Parts: sequence; structure tokens; C-alpha cells
Amino acid sequence: MPKGKYSLLETVGFPADLKRLDKLQLPEICREVRDFIIDKVSENPGHFGASLGVVELTVALHYVYNTPYDKLVWDVGHQAYAHKILTGRRKLFANNRRYHGISGFPKMAESEYDAFGTGHSSTSISAALGLAVAAKMQGEQRHVVAIIGDGSMTGGLAFEGLNNAGIEKSNLLVILNDNNMAIDPSVGALSEYLTKITTSQVYNRVKTEVWNRTERMKSIRRFLQKTIIAIKSSTLRQSNLFESLNFRYFGPIDGHDVTKLVGTLEMLKNIPGPKLLHVITVKGKGYKPAEENQTLWHAPGTFDRTTGELLCTHKSGQPPLYQHVFGETIVELAEKNEKIIGITPAMPTGSSLNIMMEKMPDRAFDVGIAEQHAVTFSAGLAAAGKIPFCNIYSSFMQRGYDSIIHDVALQNLHVVFCLDRSGLVGEDGATHHGAYDIAFLRCIPNMVVAAPMNEVELRNMMYTAQLPQLQRPFAIRYPRGNGVTERWRRPFEEVPVGKARLVRSGSHAAVLSLGHAGNFVAQATERLEQEGIAIMHYDMRFAKPVDEEVLHEVAKLFTRVVTVEDGAIVGGMGSAVAEFFAENGYHVQVIRLGIPDRFVGHGAMAQLQAECGFDADGIYKTLKELLHDED
Repeated sequence: MPKGKYSLLETVGFPADLKRLDKLQLPEICREVRDFIIDKVSENPGHFGASLGVVELTVALHYVYNTPYDKLVWDVGHQAYAHKILTGRRKLFANNRRYHGISGFPKMAESEYDAFGTGHSSTSISAALGLAVAAKMQGEQRHVVAIIGDGSMTGGLAFEGLNNAGIEKSNLLVILNDNNMAIDPSVGALSEYLTKITTSQVYNRVKTEVWNRTERMKSIRRFLQKTIIAIKSSTLRQSNLFESLNFRYFGPIDGHDVTKLVGTLEMLKNIPGPKLLHVITVKGKGYKPAEENQTLWHAPGTFDRTTGELLCTHKSGQPPLYQHVFGETIVELAEKNEKIIGITPAMPTGSSLNIMMEKMPDRAFDVGIAEQHAVTFSAGLAAAGKIPFCNIYSSFMQRGYDSIIHDVALQNLHVVFCLDRSGLVGEDGATHHGAYDIAFLRCIPNMVVAAPMNEVELRNMMYTAQLPQLQRPFAIRYPRGNGVTERWRRPFEEVPVGKARLVRSGSHAAVLSLGHAGNFVAQATERLEQEGIAIMHYDMRFAKPVDEEVLHEVAKLFTRVVTVEDGAIVGGMGSAVAEFFAENGYHVQVIRLGIPDRFVGHGAMAQLQAECGFDADGIYKTLKELLHDED
């Protein structure tokens, strides 16, 4: 037996190695896996609390099931670190989420053990059902397990999957990893319902006693199941939600008792049809600071594992985060305009809407992981004369697209969409990059699509969006991370809708930028200015409507124009510019810089911006080559 801190873990490269261990060794392997995650994530930041909470569950699943033949689908894949460590990626884990390293989420192209890619929430049941139905059709005796947690059961897609799975006879197990948390505490009626189940002492005491006493009497167990269900119904004063959907419900059980988990899973393997196992876990389990402040330790950055001191805190003298400017600004606006309402789907801390929720709790709503509902709920508020500011991460807004079109834009309702994390987001990678919002919003009638170059512009766009004369949908996209100025809290000014802003005059070439990427253009043009090259730079500010007056001016002065945006090139602001030139008969070549027509991986923001060619160096090189070709 190797000696060292991870003496047992070092003998386990794959689940086959795990199965060779005695059951009595499983608590020790759990301890070592948990310590390994703490050690590595303290040095290389990533999602933390969610994976700590499912260590025992992960070990039990790989111990009982024949993976990768049996399929595990991890909902909100940031709970899958232990899964990755036990499936051949322990030695690669030091580069988790780093540029060209392994992904922070399950990824089918990365490992045969990742049965389905999961970066967004609430997808596991539908995907697992598809795998289970396919297995049945092909005559395969494989087991399929969906592990759903971190608030994901509040998503509508999860209920759609449950509804469909309940009428299938496929061998599907859904494990509800119930820690009463998303990033922030779970909200809504479902959360309250699960709390009632877990706190029903009479039911749990009776069920546990019956189960223990009939361990070797399977026929009696089956006979007593009806009695158990009756006890459940009477103690909860309502029927079990999952059993009403034709799932056989088991639990709740302690998700940190690996021995009991193994026994339960072995029993469930022999029960056909759709089943749901309710497992109670603690997010951040085994690391006291993470248990005590679960929101902060969802993804804490680097930290001292001994003291729990966070090492990636915001330093004084730095510009604020865009999200913080949003959070402070919406409170200022709401104090002046009583019609303003704040809405977020389970991201109050991530979006900084928690500032408004603390100061104006009756005017700010966390609706759970339910983006489509968030949009239509906002539409209902707007139809009643309110001005909802619906704050959703750009990549999550994709999930509410139908509601944007049908419920907001078609009815021309005054909803303000604040799209946080637009553009490249860094280490979360392809599942979370907000690449497509410009393209998918620009084609919708009645929509205004704006992007600030700095924090002052963000404030002014938010101010403009709520003015009474703008009775139409208004989207403001802004990036993850810090802005560019410390003096951001300035008096509000209205931004003329569809009007660009001249940043720098020039005669050698023109660059049209949108959003924060304009700061990279400013750096590149400053460098060229020092070389005697004068570049005209317009901050377009709006992808829809575009400033046609500026485009006419630019087209008459230049035969080549460079556009820069932190969004998809296909269908983006550059496409809008090219369309305008073509429609108006201008023979202008448009060189578009932005996110290319492929899925960009994960890594530091600067690395990804350089890879895509729209960082300051990339813009500088593009302009130099352009001017060289014209000579």
C-alpha cells in the first residue's frame, strides 16, 4: 500500500480500482477525495461547495454501478469534481478549468465516463431518459442515473422530464441531491415541500425502522410499501409529488453515509422502472468555512485551506465589477421610480441583485432556476404597468428565448433585460460564454440592444431604459469582471437610443466597436497614434438600432472598416454594419473581429480574447495588416 496523504486514493485510477476496495475502506477513500478537492481548488480556483457535498454519493455510485456502461448524468456539472477524480483524471485535475486543461464540467469529448455534457441546470432527467429509452430499444441491460441538485429541480425542464419519464417503463433512477441550495438558498414552493419531507420525523423514523427490520424479507418489504406510502401521505397531509408522477420514491436518506448509500443503490438496481432517491447533503461538507457560508464558497477563488482566508478578494483602487455597478444603480433608480422591479432566476448574489433584495425586499424577486418563467413573469409585470429589470446571465437567457419573442417583444412590453456575463466568461468555458445574445436579440422586432463600454455608460443605459418615453423591450449586455474606471458613480445622463459615440478621430482607418471590447480598441489605437497612424474609433453603443448617420459617414470616408465586439461574429454587430453597407450600395469591406463561428473553450479571459483575436494586440495587428495591404 503506497504511503502518503492520499495513500488509498493513489491506488484508484478508475472505478474498476474502486470496486476492489472493501466497503469498510469507502469512508477513508471519501476523506481522501474530499481533501484532494480542497487542496487542489484552494490553489486552482473552481466550483467548490457543490462537489464537496457529493463525495460520498459519487463514491457510492461508481462502487455500485458498472460505469461507463451504466450511465451517470450529472446535473449542473460543477458537482462532478469527485466524479472526474475517480474516472482517470486525478493527475489532470491540477489543470482543471485552465487553458487547454480539463473542463470544469462533464464533457462527452473528454471522457467516456461523461455520459452527457452538463453545464446548465435541469437537463439531467431529460437526457438520462433519452439514454434509458435508447438502451431499452437496443435490448441493453444498462442502468441510467440522473443526479440532480443545487436547486436544479426548480427548472421547468426538470419537471418536463419527470412528467415524460413517469409514463415510460425505462430503468431510470433520479437522485435528488437535496442541499437546499443553488448558489444562493433555494426558493419556492418545491423547496418548502422538500423541507416538509425531510423534517417529517414520524415518517422517517417509522420508515427507517421498518426497512431495517425487514432487511432479509423482501416479500414483506414489498407488502409494507403501501403502508409506508400511507404513512407518508398522512404525515405530510398531501400525496407525494414524485409518486403522483409514477416514480417510486425512496428516502430521504443521509447523503454522507457512504455505506448506507451503497446498500440503498444496490437495492434500487433490482427495482425496475422510474425511481427517485431523495438524498440529503450539505453543500461544502467537510470544510467548515464552506459549510458556514455556502453562497460565498460556491466558487471562492484561491484560498488558504488552513485558515479559510480568501486570497482573490477585490483590491482597493481597482474599478468595480460591472455586476456591482448594476446592483447599486438599480437601487438608485428604484428609489426614484416606484415602478421598477428587480427579477433574477436564482442568481441574486451573482448578479448583485441581492443589494436591492436587502434594501427593497418587496420589489426584488428570486424566481429560482427558471429563466423562461423569469422572462414571462417580467412580461406580466410590464403588462400591469411596472418596469421590470430582468437580470439573467447571457448564456442562461438562451433558455428563455421563446418568452422574449412571444411574451415580451410581440406585445412590445417595457421589460429591461440586463444580460450579465455577456461575451467570453473565462474558465467556465463553452457552456457559459455569452456569445450569442447580440445575434439572437438583433433579429427580434421592437428590441433595443445596447452594450456599454464602461461602468458610466452602463449606469446611463439603465437610466435611459426606464424612461417613460421608451415603452419597448430594452436589452443591456455587459461582461463578467471589472470595468475601467473608479469614478463610476456620476449623475445620470440619457443616452440617445441608436446613437454612437466618437472616441477618437482619424483618417487612416475606421474601427467600430460595441461594448467593453472598445477598451481594447482604445489601447490599440493609442499605440498606433504613437506610430503616427490616426484611427477613427466609434463606440457604437447599440447593435440595434445601429447609428445609420455614422455608418453613412464612415462608408464615404473608408473602403475598409474593422468591427470589434465580444460576441459571435455570425449575426453580430459587424453583420449589422455589413448589411447596412450592402443595402445602401456602399462597396466597403468589413473585417469583423469577435467570437468566431466555433465553440470557444475555457481559460483565462485574456487568453481567450487573444485566441479570438480581439484583444488589444489582435486589433493592433489587424489594423497594421490592413494598412499595409492598402499601401
